[in-house]
Amino acid sequence: MSPSAGVTRSTLRQQIADALRDEVLAGRLPPGREFTVKQIAEQYGVSATPVREALFDLSAQGLLASDQHRGFQVREFTVADYRAMAEARALVVEGLFRDPAERVAVRPEGLASIRRRAAEAVRAAKGGDLDVLIGYDLRFWRELGQFVLNPYIADFLTRLRVQAWVFAVHRLRRDGMDENVLWFGHEKLVEAIARGDLEQVHAEMRSYYGHALAWADRLEAREAREAKGSGEGHEAEGGVEGNTCGPPGTGSAMAPEPSESPGPPGGPGSPGHCA
Repeated sequence: MSPSAGVTRSTLRQQIADALRDEVLAGRLPPGREFTVKQIAEQYGVSATPVREALFDLSAQGLLASDQHRGFQVREFTVADYRAMAEARALVVEGLFRDPAERVAVRPEGLASIRRRAAEAVRAAKGGDLDVLIGYDLRFWRELGQFVLNPYIADFLTRLRVQAWVFAVHRLRRDGMDENVLWFGHEKLVEAIARGDLEQVHAEMRSYYGHALAWADRLEAREAREAKGSGEGHEAEGGVEGNTCGPPGTGSAMAPEPSESPGPPGGPGSPGHCA
């Protein structure tokens, strides 16, 4: 498959990185999926150099794990990872708004666009449109991050938000979405920031992180139940007549079958280049 005509050599590295990030965020490249530079280069019909650079960029962002012998793998974040992401973001944002005059510069001309992002994110969340939600949610937080005067902090917060969606997307597709999982407070947060109401900003952010941590608690409890049930199942298998065992791996959690190969940069179904 050859890249589109609009892709130039100077942008190819970023285009490939964006396209693969979108595939991961859409859940079409599931956690644990392995691939090599050669496979991706053949898929896009390009040389190995921009592909290798793009994959290392995504590894640096924490989305891929690399191994010099096995190639690259979509990183599999645990519930503990997700909880740590939420706690880290909460601590940083709380610190930012503790003394916003020095750390945050709210520009009124930028609020109109953020309000639109917020409205679209809430609409997508309530409508259950996960791809649209991810795109607008990432744009929302990215544009809010432009108010942060420290670019390293803004980049850190954006990176954590992308990683959180990588953790969440396949779980949401499996379990469904509702108000117990998704947070609908984007618009309230924007208005609190616009008014300079720091107390309300902190209240909305506590609501946001409270949702994330409550979901982590439920996922943790569910995984504990499933692990217990799996252990009981293995004990039952050991009690059959003759103690006959199946082939290695029987009853274990197998890796998912590879999804369809990623499409061209900016292909259909992508939630948008939001990072």
